[in-house]
Amino acid sequence: MNIETIRSAIMGILSGNPKDEPMHYGEVYSTWMHLSVNNGLIAAYQTFINHIGDEDLKKLVQEAIDAMKGENSQIEELLKENGIALPPAPPERPVANLEDIPPGAKFSDPEISAAVSKDVAEGLVACSTVIGQVIREDIGAMYGQFHMAKAQFGFKMLKLNKSKGWLIPPPLQVKSTEKT
Repeated sequence: MNIETIRSAIMGILSGNPKDEPMHYGEVYSTWMHLSVNNGLIAAYQTFINHIGDEDLKKLVQEAIDAMKGENSQIEELLKENGIALPPAPPERPVANLEDIPPGAKFSDPEISAAVSKDVAEGLVACSTVIGQVIREDIGAMYGQFHMAKAQFGFKMLKLNKSKGWLIPPPLQVKSTEKT
């Protein structure tokens, strides 16, 4: 890298236009990994849909797939604009008939709901991490939007888990008024 390239990069950072700023290695890695993880989750959730019997859960899992595809579009555009090769993506999963899946090989609705809820919680932490590490305001804003959407979706999952009786709370701490 010559001095003019470095000077140009520094001027881009100071220009006030985030799109003129180069992505730093952390931004590249985090966005690339986010895209890669979403690709894997989309394939997994498409498989989950084949196993789901509950229509409310099926709708939410499809909503999660659609949201991840929307995130992917934005991340792919960002990476392409910055000359970053995209990670490989698995093929779309075929649709299967729930009755064709043997009972012992089938994921249960509560298992799927718990897995999706866990993934949402991990996604919130990942988005917060990216927000904390970026210097490009456009990337920070994009991840702020992702975070808000994930938080809202997580609340939908919580309501579903409670209404279906799938939420298993940890031991509750109840204060005793009795003195021993």
